[in-house]
Amino acid sequence: MTRLFAAFAAIVTAFAAHAEEVTTYTLDNGMEVVVIEDHRAPVVVHMVWYKVGSADEPVGASGVAHFLEHLLFKGTDVLAPGEFSATVAANGGSDNAFTSYDYTAYFQRIAADRLELMMQMESNRMNNLRITPEDVETERQVILEERNQRTENNPNALAREQFNAALFQNHRYGVPIIGWKHEMEQLDLQDALDFYDLYYSPNNAILVVAGDVEPEEVLALARQYYGVIPAEEHLPVRERPQEPPQRAERRITYVDARVSQPFLIRSYLAPERDPGAQSEAAALVYLAELLGGSPFTSALGQALQFDSQTAIYTNASYDGSRLDDGTFSFAVVPAEGVTLSEAEAAMDEVINAFMEAEIDPARMDSIRTQLRASEIYALDNVDGLARRYGAALTQSLTIADVQAWPDILQAVTEEDIKAVAAKVFNRDQAVTGWVVSSQEEAR
Repeated sequence: MTRLFAAFAAIVTAFAAHAEEVTTYTLDNGMEVVVIEDHRAPVVVHMVWYKVGSADEPVGASGVAHFLEHLLFKGTDVLAPGEFSATVAANGGSDNAFTSYDYTAYFQRIAADRLELMMQMESNRMNNLRITPEDVETERQVILEERNQRTENNPNALAREQFNAALFQNHRYGVPIIGWKHEMEQLDLQDALDFYDLYYSPNNAILVVAGDVEPEEVLALARQYYGVIPAEEHLPVRERPQEPPQRAERRITYVDARVSQPFLIRSYLAPERDPGAQSEAAALVYLAELLGGSPFTSALGQALQFDSQTAIYTNASYDGSRLDDGTFSFAVVPAEGVTLSEAEAAMDEVINAFMEAEIDPARMDSIRTQLRASEIYALDNVDGLARRYGAALTQSLTIADVQAWPDILQAVTEEDIKAVAAKVFNRDQAVTGWVVSSQEEAR
């Protein structure tokens, strides 16, 4: 087994020197262009990322970023409603879009010789959207039904929404991406148009093209189709309300008769990946794996699921892909007959023991190899590469930051992990939540 592991590590190291071919440009109107070459198949991924998400929405209009994402599949001055996606499908491709706190992105995956058609259509809907009050009414009902299915009918989702709102006392990360239902119900045509006119502009967008393409050809097409769109002169500086010093732990008990299994969550504010300063984020990746990755190797899994059988599920996770504050979270589902109080006390015992003990060097080596392997495997996924760069650039990181990340991960030490853990595990900047079906379970 040792020889096999060593051989695998050697293979990973041999491939580690390979990096994706990335070329960047900036058009005269301020639009960024990123080209990732991958000539193994005659396929291309075409993505436009707007540096605006739900955390940039006006107060009182939560959900408008996601709402507008839906409306962009309506008509333009030259495309009938539904014609965009129908054209992509007719050419053998697929398309979709997604909204996060920090960005909204639209993408197509298609044969490389159809790239010009994708640019022609996508650039058209950047500046020539045509939506009617009827479109707004129809699509509002669609997003409300989406919220009903994903959130209102899911007690766990409702609970997490409450916990998130308590964790972020001032920042818009405390508002759900899909929006609060009562504000979604009031979204109208003017809300959508105001958001579109201000933020859907070339100087607020990043074009990412990945696949079987040549950079100069992509640049020529980008100039032809996107370069002619005027920049938005009144684009605001991207400033958001920041978190004040948090001085008290928050605790929430969410009671819902639909809860089938009680569980607890604790979330802390944590450093995000920042330009030129990703070391703490890298250490938090290791911390999550050491404390709550695989149940067979993590501290929580071994102690609570196997040794004491206190829990049937444990997890630790880190979300540092944010423009602003990230989060570090724990989750525990207690075993039958174990109360949430007992499960939480057991979780805290494991965390405290971890902080006092030495980190096993063998576990560090294993995680390093796993992370290096995952970075190498990611090079085989052209869609994933396009998303990696697009998300990073909309969250203030640079191409250099993205390409430095694998080496930064490899450089993490045991001391780095303990230092960032001591910084993050401050109960004054945390929310602990219990999710139960009745008050009797909240003990």
